[in-house]
This record gives sequence, structure tokens and C-alpha cells, in this order.
Amino acid sequence: MPQVPHVRHVLDVAAVRAWCSLALEALGRERAEIDAINVYPVADGDTGTNLYLTVESAHQAVEAVFTGLEPAAPALPDVMRAMAHGALIGARGNSGTILAQLLRGMSQVLADGHPSEGDHAGPADGTALRLALRRAAESAREAVAHPVEGTVLTVATAAADAATGTDGDCGAVARAAYDGACAALDATPGQLAALGSAGVVDAGGRGLVAVLGALSQAVSGNAVPVWRQRHMDGHARVDTGSLDAELECPDEHGVTGPAFEVIYLLEADDRAVARLRTRLDALGDSLVVVGGEGLWNVHVHVDDAGAAVEAGVEAGRPHRIRITHFGLGDAHAGRAAAPPRERAQRAVVAVVPGDGLAGLYAEAGATTVPDRPGEPPASGELVDAIRRAHAREVVLLPNDAELRHTAAAAAEQARSEGVRVALIPTRSAVQGIAALAVHEPDRRFDEDVVAMTSAAGATRYAELAVAERQSWTMAGICQAGDVLGLIDGDVAVIGSEVPATARTVLDRMLAAGGELVTLVLGDDVPDEVADALERHVREAHLAVDTVVYRGGRQSALLLIGVE
Repeated sequence: MPQVPHVRHVLDVAAVRAWCSLALEALGRERAEIDAINVYPVADGDTGTNLYLTVESAHQAVEAVFTGLEPAAPALPDVMRAMAHGALIGARGNSGTILAQLLRGMSQVLADGHPSEGDHAGPADGTALRLALRRAAESAREAVAHPVEGTVLTVATAAADAATGTDGDCGAVARAAYDGACAALDATPGQLAALGSAGVVDAGGRGLVAVLGALSQAVSGNAVPVWRQRHMDGHARVDTGSLDAELECPDEHGVTGPAFEVIYLLEADDRAVARLRTRLDALGDSLVVVGGEGLWNVHVHVDDAGAAVEAGVEAGRPHRIRITHFGLGDAHAGRAAAPPRERAQRAVVAVVPGDGLAGLYAEAGATTVPDRPGEPPASGELVDAIRRAHAREVVLLPNDAELRHTAAAAAEQARSEGVRVALIPTRSAVQGIAALAVHEPDRRFDEDVVAMTSAAGATRYAELAVAERQSWTMAGICQAGDVLGLIDGDVAVIGSEVPATARTVLDRMLAAGGELVTLVLGDDVPDEVADALERHVREAHLAVDTVVYRGGRQSALLLIGVE
């Protein structure tokens, strides 16, 4: 009988990509369970959701690395840095912020090389993974102002300890880390009084166990045994997936401690961040500052949310500011939470690129979510926008084909909260404009959705962009600096300058007919180009009207819609 060769398990590009997907799936399955056992540091029931949204952002960043890279393939450093960066910019809550730092710590080893590997772009072996897990645990503790045992930090350290004591390839190391994390998680109720009195394990540690289980499966191909919480007497809990015990937690409206959670991304240098840590530590607690190389994610619980934001302004440039009152929900961009108000019957929520389009959509009554270059919104941002709209019925316009899964997840989450949501799969902001033009909130919801969907579907869309590098396209080979005309998402025209390329795109689109042309100009396109295109449409295509909008900063070079 032939001997089966031993398979050497390594952490390579494919394994990291699989890890992201498996971790997102695991947290999706276990999100409600983790939320239910969230009693520390604040019993606000959102740890599972925050971890899911953090990993979702990491997953989106990793998938973006693989977009448009053929024939070149990404290397391990590219994928690891993308994973860590995605988690950093999308980190939510205390647990998500710490997880982002854990991933950053791993990335510092796996992306920047280690003593056992001369080729930094090659796969990582067991030695590299052991070093990465150790660095992850250490960097997470360094990021927390006052580390507490019995939390995710304890679980991360135990995972690193177990990995350090294991020889072998990545499969053996990852499984040892998972087993060590499970054992540490079981012990957390005895380390932290809040957990012991509630009879639960640490929620953040529970989420980390799910992430490490996904890592083990990604590098070995074998699923790990599902972790089950044990009762205080050591007997296994029957089914944590259907946890229905009432936790003995302080009432959220009467809980002692800071009233607000403040989170923001911050662009600042290391010295300014060191001063910021000191100032925020004096203002509140649960301080976690993660990141580096000019970009940081700041998390703190305070009574004076304004002071926490002002401290960020003094340190650098804070953005994506998120303020949550533990008793009253969200307050955005530094505003105090508004008192409860009556729900509107219907609202529109739309993702828009550029402040000009955001203003246009807002004038039409829509609640907007910014689509920043390289930072697509996560489903949590869309859910937040749906909540801000405060309506019984919501029409969701993603305005980007790449956001269809994100928008679907947000819609499902909002439906679970009792909101009736219709997702119209708009693939461009001009399709969203067409949908908004026929929106009538006073008619029946289904009729309104059908009309908006029909208007969006009847609108062909195009975009002008500048090629960043030489590559193959549907229209031939383009060179860096060429102007590309994309029609319905595919490159149809390659030109050397904007006006001529735009005219060619318009002629191709109007060859199939049309009554209205919509032009959305980015900041880099002068008004003279719009005037010339309007004249061209008027002279070459009779009975076709043209409307022009300014997209503003961060908008595409030129968006075109034909109805």
C-alpha cells in the first residue's frame, strides 16, 4: 500500500484569503450568541456585531487586492497589509479595535518578513506563525491603556503561549493556538467578576476563538471542533447557539461609568498620538488606540464626547467620527443624541461618491452614506444610515455593483430590527438619480419601489477614468494615463483626453436611443467640458435633453447616464 505523503501546511495568499472568508462566516453565525453574552466592559450587547463588522471590512480590503491584478498575483505582504488595514479603518467597538491591533501585529511579522524566511513574499511557515501570534498578543496589550485579565487580551496571550510551545507547520501551530484560546476562554469567568456573576465567558475572547478557528481551518483544511461554553461546575453547556438565559447585568440607563463611546480614525504622527493617549486616559476609560504609520483608530468611553473629539483635533485630523450614547443610541459627527421622534413612513438611503452628489441626494430627501476612494462602506455603515433615516419603510440604493452583497447584508439586518427594506440594485449614482426622480413617498411602498427600479433599470450608465497602469481591457490595451470610457461597467473606449472620449461614449450610448443625458462632473473637469458636451448632444442627437451636476471632491472624473 503506497504511503500517503505528508502535506506541509503553510500560510500563503490563498490561506489568508480563505481565513478572512471563514472568519466572516463564523462571526456571522455566532454574532447573536456573542452579543448575548456581552457584559464587559459595558453590557451593551454589540460585541459580536462589532467583531463581524470589523472582519467584514478586513474581508473587503483583502478581496480588493485581487481585483484587476491579472496577470500579476498579489504576494503575502500585500494581502496581510490589506487585511490589517481593512480591519483598522472598519474597527468597531472595544473588541473590534483590539482585533484590528491583533491583525496588525500579525501583519508586522508576516508582511515584513522574519528570521526564518529570506523571501518575504513567500508563504509563512510554522515559525513565522508562532512569531506572528506572539507579536499580535503583545501589540494588543500595548494598545490598551489598562489591560484587564479575563478579557480578549488574556485569550490572545494564551493562544500565543500555546503556539510557542508547539513544533510543526502552520496547521499544527494554528490548531494549538485555537486549543489554547479555548482553554483560556473557559477560565475567563473566574478571572473577571462581571463574567462570573453573569455565568458567561468574555464576549471579545469568544469572538477571537471564532477567528482562530477559521485560521486553523484555512491552513489545514480541517474544521475545528465547535467551542461550547461550560457551566461553572465544568459540565458542557448543551447549545450555546440558542443561548436564552437572562444575564444579570446593570440596567443600561442606570449603569455607572462614562455615558458615551467615541471612535474615530485619526491621521497623526506618533508623538501627537502619545500625547493624545495621556489626555484621553484622563477623560475616561476603555481607551484603546491602535494603528501606526500615520493612521490610527481611537476608541474611548467618556462622559464628555466633545472633549474626546477635540483632543483628536489637536492631535491631527480625525474623521469617520462615531459617538454612541450607551442608553440612547448613536449620535453622529459629534452631535448629542436627539430625543426620540416619530418614525417617518418612508425614506431613501443611498451610497454616493463625492460631496456634490451627497448634497444633491440630500436635497431630494435621501439619507446619504459616503463612498470614499479605497474605503467602500461596510454593511454596518449602511445599517446606521437606515437607523438614522428613522422610517418604517426604506428604499436602499447602493449605486455600486461591488456593494451588492454589503447592501444585502445591511438590508437583512435592518429587517431583523423591524424595518421594511427594499434593495434596488443600482450600479451607478446616475441610476440612483433616475430612481429618486420618480420617487413618490405618498404612494404604496411596492408601487414606489417598482417605479424606482424601472427608472434605474432604464438608465444606462458610463464613467470616465484615468488608467493607472498598462493593462488589457475589452477595448484593447491601455497605457498608464489613458482616458478610459466604461459603459455599463466595461471599458468600451480608450482615449487620450476627456472631451473626445466623452463624446465617443455619448455617441455609442445614444445610438440605441435616449431622451435624457445626465452628466456628473468631478472636481478635475472644468465647466467648459460640460458646455461642449451639451452642445454636442444638442447638435448630434435631436430631442435629447441634458442636465449637469457637480459631483464634488472624491467623485468620479465624469459620470454619464442615458435614459
